[in-house]
Amino acid sequence: MSEYAINASNVVKKFADLTAIDNVTLRVPKGCIYGFLGPNGCGKSTMIRVLTGLLSPTAGVVNVLGLSIPKQAEQLRLKIGYMTQKFSLYDDLTVEENLQFVGQIFGMNTHALNERLQAQLDTYGLDTIRHQRVAGMSGGQKQRLSLASATMHSPELLFLDEPTSAVDPENRREFWEQLFDLSEQGTTILVTTHYMDEAERCHRLAVMEAGIIRADGEPETLMAEMGVNVVEVKAPQLRALKLKLLSSEHVRTAAQQGVRLRVLVYQEIIDPIQWLKTTFAELADADINLARPSLEDVFVCVTGEGHQ
Repeated sequence: MSEYAINASNVVKKFADLTAIDNVTLRVPKGCIYGFLGPNGCGKSTMIRVLTGLLSPTAGVVNVLGLSIPKQAEQLRLKIGYMTQKFSLYDDLTVEENLQFVGQIFGMNTHALNERLQAQLDTYGLDTIRHQRVAGMSGGQKQRLSLASATMHSPELLFLDEPTSAVDPENRREFWEQLFDLSEQGTTILVTTHYMDEAERCHRLAVMEAGIIRADGEPETLMAEMGVNVVEVKAPQLRALKLKLLSSEHVRTAAQQGVRLRVLVYQEIIDPIQWLKTTFAELADADINLARPSLEDVFVCVTGEGHQ
């Protein structure tokens, strides 16, 4: 048995002249919450559709839960859950009716279905609104129902395509607690997101840009391997200072955050604070501190203009 829930090698997906996925290799360990971080249009959703067998790859080998995809896609569908970015349940049905419908699709018998239905209503805090039509529900309630539906048949692998794009921070936090519960029970989860704080919660992470995976690893490891030190500078006239710093070959990037400038200095500079103070006259007496790297720093380093 493979230790990977997903094992995809050299996957390419083309639509006419557009290459949506460009030679991607992806290995997702079983029981892991694996994040797919990237801007809209970078190929994250296309990759999920290839992995679930909804799209056939132009080239490459895809193995999911020991099955060859897309050839064995029908067998795979009974083992996976898929929560789409856009709410896709039935507005004119109640919470309970939506869950019953999903259970019936997966061929659950009446006894098993009723037991699982009640368990899902309890787990996702939907019991008090079980008879409410979906059309009148809040974004957070719809999100919980979507997750309850996607896990109704206890899938081994759960695909979540930007699942929290329409909910507030409190609901997002609660949603992630539920994902950690699922992971602890052995469910493997692949989640696409463009929120940096969500990406940091994942066990492992791939950063995708224009169909290419630019970085892959544990968030802490990716932050440690950027090849830069992160420095925060508090000084006057930050806009002019930023342009001046960016002209230096030793500065990877600089961005304003409130009253501070967050500067990424290449690690060839041994003491970045001393270097900034001695190289730029206006920083001689400035308030400068080393800062903890963030995934946003990683993202900037490996994508776009920051990518070397």
